Order: sequence, then C-alpha cells, then structure tokens
Amino acid sequence: MGKTSKSKKATATGDGASNSVNLAIQETPSFQMEGDFDVQPVLPSDFDAEELVRIYRTMLTSRRLDEKMLTLLKQGKGFFHIGCAGHEATQAAIGSLSRPGQDWFSMYYRDLMMYLMLGGTEQDVMLHHMAKADDPNSGGRQMSEHFSSKERNILTISSSVGAQFLPAVGAALALQRDGKDAFVYCSCGDGATSQGDFHEALNWAARAAAPVLFVVQDNGYAISVPVKDQTAGGSAYKLARGYEGLARIKVDGTDFFQTYAAAKVAIEHIRSGQGPVCLVADLVRLLPHSSSDNHAKYRTPEELEAEKREDPILQMESRLREAGILKEGDVERLRAEVQERVNEAAAWADMQADPTPDSAMKHVLFEGDSGLEFESSEPSGEPIVMVDAINHALHEEMERNAKVIVYGEDVAGGKGGVFTATRELTAAFGTDRCFNAPLAEASIIGTAVGFASAGFKPVVEIQFGDYIWPALQMLRNQVASYRYRSNGEWGCPMVIRVPVGGYIHGGLCHSQNIEAFFAHMPGFRIAMPSTAADAKGLLKAAIRMEDPILFMEHKALYRSAAARSPEPDAEYLLPFGKARIVREGTDLTIVTYGMMVHKAANVARVLDKEGISVEIIDLRTLLPVDMDTILASVMRTNRALVVYEDHEFLGYGAELAAQIADRAFAHLDAPVRRVAGKFAPIAFADPLERELLPQDEDILTGIRAVLNY
Repeated sequence: MGKTSKSKKATATGDGASNSVNLAIQETPSFQMEGDFDVQPVLPSDFDAEELVRIYRTMLTSRRLDEKMLTLLKQGKGFFHIGCAGHEATQAAIGSLSRPGQDWFSMYYRDLMMYLMLGGTEQDVMLHHMAKADDPNSGGRQMSEHFSSKERNILTISSSVGAQFLPAVGAALALQRDGKDAFVYCSCGDGATSQGDFHEALNWAARAAAPVLFVVQDNGYAISVPVKDQTAGGSAYKLARGYEGLARIKVDGTDFFQTYAAAKVAIEHIRSGQGPVCLVADLVRLLPHSSSDNHAKYRTPEELEAEKREDPILQMESRLREAGILKEGDVERLRAEVQERVNEAAAWADMQADPTPDSAMKHVLFEGDSGLEFESSEPSGEPIVMVDAINHALHEEMERNAKVIVYGEDVAGGKGGVFTATRELTAAFGTDRCFNAPLAEASIIGTAVGFASAGFKPVVEIQFGDYIWPALQMLRNQVASYRYRSNGEWGCPMVIRVPVGGYIHGGLCHSQNIEAFFAHMPGFRIAMPSTAADAKGLLKAAIRMEDPILFMEHKALYRSAAARSPEPDAEYLLPFGKARIVREGTDLTIVTYGMMVHKAANVARVLDKEGISVEIIDLRTLLPVDMDTILASVMRTNRALVVYEDHEFLGYGAELAAQIADRAFAHLDAPVRRVAGKFAPIAFADPLERELLPQDEDILTGIRAVLNY
C-alpha cells in the first residue's frame, strides 16, 4: 500500500533543519508521514462500513465525472475541463471531516472531489461544465471546475493561481472574531506555493493563530514544470518550516486512511485554537493539467504508468476488499451504478437552458435595494478639513455598525495612519476593530475579501496609490469579478481608502493617480471627493453599500483651506453617480474632479473679470459617472473642457471627452479639449513637478483655446 515515488522517500531525520516541536514519523508498511504531530494510524475497522462505501462511491463519481466531461468536450458539449483524477483520496479524507455551512472553503480548480464531499451533485457538476443558466456555481459565467456555494461556505473560485490564499485567511480571522468553532480549508497545487500570496498567507495566519488548514496537493507538476524546478527543497513542506506558529504535516495523499489520520489531528489542532496547519499531500496527477494540455509532451510513458499504479481509487478499493467491506461483484455493481447516474446527469443537463444574452450584464454590481436615504440639504456644521471629515465618518460608522473594521499599514494606535485619518479609532473601538496589517498590500485586500464574505465590512487603507500595485492580483482577479462570477450569490462589499495625487513633492512613488486603471475594471465603484463635506457623505454611503468601492482621497486636499467646508451630521449620505455643479455658467463647461475642481475654480474667478462665464462640474464619483449632468451642461454652454490630473494620454478624462463628443456632437461649437498631466512619471523637484502636473495657467490656456475656436 501507499506510494514509493514521493512520500516513502522520507527518512527518520525529516528535512534536517526542521523546527518541528514533536517530530514523529510513523513507519509501517502502509503508514508513513512526517510532521509536528503524533499521528496514530486509522484502519477501515475504525469506520462505519456504509460510510466507507459511500466515500468510495463518491470517489468513483468524481473519476467518472472527469471521464464524462472529457467525452463531452469531444462532442462539443463543453468548453474546458481540469481534472481531479489522482487527488480523490486526500479530498475525500478532509471532506469527511468538514462541516459544510459551518466550516469555510477557499478551494482551487482541482477540487471536484471536495465539492462532491460537501454536497455537490452530478447534476450540479454537469450544469457547471456545460455552462447552463441554472449552473448553481456561476450561471455560466465562470469556466468549469470553479465551484461556489454560499449555502456551504464555498468561496467563489478565481482562475488565478494563488488567489485563494489570502481570502482564506480573512475568513479565518472573521471566524476568530465571531468566536466560531470552525476552520477554513484552503487548497492549492504545488505550483501555487511559488506565489508570494502563499507566503503572505502563511505569515499572517501563523502570526494570528488563524484557523486555516492549508492543503498543498502536490502532484509533482505545475502544468509542465516539475516541482524540483519550482520549489526550494522540492516540497512546500520545507518552505513552510520557517513560520513560527504554523504546524506542518506531510502525508501520502493517495492513501485515504493515512490522510484521514493526519487531517483529523490537524483539524482538531486548529479547532482548539492552536493555530494553522500546512498539510502537504503527495499525490499523482492521472490526467494532463487540463483539456488544453498534453502531458505526453513532457512526461515519459514509464512515469505515467508508474503513477497509474498508485491510483488512490484502486488503493481504496483494495483496502476495502481486504477489510471485507467490498464483496465479490460490489466494485462492478458500484461502477455501473455510478456510470449510469453520471450519464443520466449529463443527458439531463444537456437539455437545460443556456444563459440568455440579456443576462450577460447582470450581477456586475449589487442590484438590490440599498435602503439608503440620501441627504438633500446642505451641511450646516462647523467648518472642517477633509482629513478630519474622513476620520469622523469612520468613527460614526464604526459606532453604528459593529461589523465595520478598519485596518492597513500604520493605521492603528496613536498614529492613525501617515495622514492621521484613522487616529483614535483603536482607542475607541479596540484592537480587533482598528488594527495594523503586515506591510503587504495583497494581504490587506485579500483578507478583506474573506472578511467581507463572512459578513464584516472592511474599510482598508492602502497608504499611497503608488503602492496599490502589489495588490493587483486581489483587486483584479478576486474583488472586481467576485459578484459576477458567482452569478450574484456572493458579494464582496468593502471600502479601499487610497490617498492619491501630486502637488506635494512626492516624487515618482507618492504622486500617482490611479483612477483610469481601475475605472477600466467592471465591478468597482470609484469616488474622489473634492471637499470635506463630500468626503464625509460619500465615505459614509460607501461603508453602507454592497459593492467594493475604491475611495480616493487627494493628499493635497487633506488640510487644504479650499476643501474645507461645513461638517455634515451623522446621517448625511451622498449618492454615487450624482455630480455637483460647483458654479453655474453659460459660455463653457469644465468637467473635472478632485484637486482640479479648485484649480478650475481659481481660473473661473479670473475669467469672471473678463465677462466669461464658466460652469464647473465636480464629478465626485467616477464609477458610476453622472453623464446626464455633464451632457445637460454641455448642451447649454455648447463648449467643453475636461480637466484632470492624470496623464492626458489614455487618462480617465479621455473617456469623458469621447463620451461628450459622441453624445453631444450636434450641440458643440468647438472640439472637446483636455487639460491634464504630461506623459511622464511625476518628478520630485519643484520645477519638474510643476511642469508635469496641470497648473492654473494651463487651464486658462485651454479655456481660451476652446472659446476662440
């Protein structure tokens, strides 16, 4: 029994430099492992016989589904397949110890057997494979083997390698705060452990004793790249040894009973609050990486034959025969029954409706009633600067909703962030609700996905817009498509506060504008206020909304007198998608936002003396954008100038200009012009920064060009 090619190469000395606490290696003909636990073998006699037959039958179902889906691809009834074959025993063992609906699952695309163990059916899998409208995982939006179920706490899967790690940690941290006796299953292949997110997740989970079971399903290959070319030491088991507080265990994952014994001890360790475990299961991959791959191009026939001899289903079958649980003829009967059920499920699914074209735009954003009541009167409190308005909004919303949490780099304690926007929040609400994250932007956003999925409202801070890029994997491949790819079942409501913009001598890495990049991603809402009152009203609304919101705060406006305004009360909410007319005019419309609102106002006051009347529209939110107000203004003034701080070339204002030209062309007396930053990084020295960023005189020149056309 068991494997010889991988798991049995372990020796009693383990990996030499191991920091294991109670290293114990059980060595019997059918039981070998290494790690931080004293694991006792389990035998078929330790289980209910009917339960073992049910598990064996489910393993057969998983394998038959793999085979059937490959057949359907050849028949043109599917589009893609990625197989579980060879992984069934590990997933069966852990699945039998899991509680769907109580425990949480951040899976990857080779977890078909786990999905079945958690209650997925042949019909569910076939609807998903054929991308049918009633596919319970994604409604045809996500490719096959990307499972999702809110009822069973299966987080919607992203295709991106390693995208599952940090949301798993966030969900685990949420379980900790709620005091729930549950754990998070987070699985991956050996290739994904090369991703930085894997190490960020291990670091945070170990530091916080988060209840996560990291399951590395090591089948030896990342597509065609062998693990020896991926991983130092040839195994993620060795990678994980450097994280104090993280226990490890390595098993022969083709052996159900060995994996069950190890997983049982690991899960008990996690449930008892002793911290995360990394379980590395050595497996075989009996199919190519996916239906788009041919592993015969990089694996020898001898290797492929050797792996077939370690088939976990054949091993399970042999053990159950030896134990007298499977009798003569049972295997053939069960295989025939499973094949019939899978064939019936495929035939049934083939008859179900495809998604209709008119549903393609559904579930990009939350579509229900927000229940928010927006303020119509002007604020009347004492004047306040923008950074204080943001701080007060956070304080009020944390007081209103105990699920609002605030975290990021340097945000906790007396400092309250580099701009003091979060000062006093830790003192008022405790370290569980306003806390410092590791200096790792992907960790901040990724854990927020898990927190939000588990019912919290994370308001996270990325210290500067220039440093948001390490989080791009999470922002693009997790957050933006989260609701859409789950067919509206999952939401990812969070607020991402990001200081942006120049005019502060911040140089190349503290002066960036990021709105054009993120406005190109369906699934976000984006705000950029120009006054303290708008900042408070928009931020409070953002925290109460159901979508992920990028909340950009211009650094130069934090304490600017120009952005100072009367403070709104605690129930002042502003709607997204409603622009503000800063001043009315008749000769030209300026469309702008953020810092440029105040520069445009400076120029408009100069032109008043010349008898030129300029209307200024402050967008306030960029997604959605209030095109109705823009077009109504342009149709009155017949001229438009778009002013923005980012690069003119392919900047956000380029889209505004295109929309105006397209939709108001018949009303224009001059071409739409833009005034914006030059196409270069923002330099540090004052003369260079002034040259690169739009100045009052640039706006004045732009206005005259439009008026004199």
